[in-house]
Amino acid sequence: MIRTHTSPVQARTMETHDFSKGPLRMISPGKVFRRDTDDATHSHQFHQIEGLVIDKNITMGDLKGTLEVMMQKMFGEDRQIRLRPSYFPFTEPSVEVDVSCFKCGGAGCNVCKQTGWIEILGAGMVHPNVLEMSGIDPTQYSGFAFGLGPDRVAMLRYGVNDIRQFYQNDVRFIRQFKGEQ
Repeated sequence: MIRTHTSPVQARTMETHDFSKGPLRMISPGKVFRRDTDDATHSHQFHQIEGLVIDKNITMGDLKGTLEVMMQKMFGEDRQIRLRPSYFPFTEPSVEVDVSCFKCGGAGCNVCKQTGWIEILGAGMVHPNVLEMSGIDPTQYSGFAFGLGPDRVAMLRYGVNDIRQFYQNDVRFIRQFKGEQ
């Protein structure tokens, strides 16, 4: 069966993790499939990366700091992030994360739709019920989770205007990245 997200990997890991050996820190990458109609920014197949950290005293500040470092490593040291309230069923509070536009520096351009910001991922604090259902005591442990699409990151970073180009196997498209670090 094809999967629609990589979250089950996190659930199985939470159920089996031995906290006497240290905190849970994981990345869950994978290819996923959705019932989407393909267009320039959506595809029925794409890659997903989910991250999860669970330990004692994990806070929203830890999540924000982790995301700031990630975005600066991906898009440049001068990038800032903005957290906006959102809803995801397994985190509370949940946020959408925007990164300041790497093309215009926040002034507004075609990449950021004149806003200075680009929506890049979703994240939040792991809901206490999720911890409890995984056999983790929510009075002792807390955590955060995030999910992003590397295809979307590549589109933004390298100016790819159609996600379908990643899957069409056109060597002209692939050659433009030769030597890219």
